[in-house]
Amino acid sequence: MVSVRTPDLASMAPLLVSADLLASWAWSCVQALHISPVRAADRRLFVIQANAASGMAVSDECKLKFMELKRKKTYRYIIFKIDEKAQQIVVEKAGGPDESYDAFAACLPESDCRYGVYDFDFTTEDNCQKSKIFFIAWFMTTELPFRSPDTSRVKAKMMYASSKDRFRRELDGVHYELQATDPTEMDIEVIKERAN
Repeated sequence: MVSVRTPDLASMAPLLVSADLLASWAWSCVQALHISPVRAADRRLFVIQANAASGMAVSDECKLKFMELKRKKTYRYIIFKIDEKAQQIVVEKAGGPDESYDAFAACLPESDCRYGVYDFDFTTEDNCQKSKIFFIAWFMTTELPFRSPDTSRVKAKMMYASSKDRFRRELDGVHYELQATDPTEMDIEVIKERAN
């Protein structure tokens, strides 16, 4: 059993701790627990991830398009991406109200991450028309045998993962959330099962 001495959080000046100091402390905990082999590249990656934990800003267009999808049914789906230069989440594509789930799934890139919302219409067992909005975080895995190891950049995955919760909270009215690393994890059957 390894014992890790953690600093008393009350003694740390709240909100004044730099991201680098926090990342260094967290990295020392990871090392002490022997979670993984320690390499200089791992430490740099960990510090980058800790510094990115605040998430990206959300463009006003994202909120506006989502409200149009939710209230006016102007769109069937919206695909969002992180614009690294602008340091914010932006709308990449919006699909018309007649587009299918297959069209939505086809818009997600094979080698990069994205967020998406899909307005799923269905009929209940009581013959009632219903609509549920799904938020899908698409983090394409690099471990599939037919993909090369560098197809989805590690930095991009970290940015999308660290921004997901904040972005999801900006989209008021989402009913269900899915996180998918493989197309089978967000198949139409999964959507139908969650909606019922």
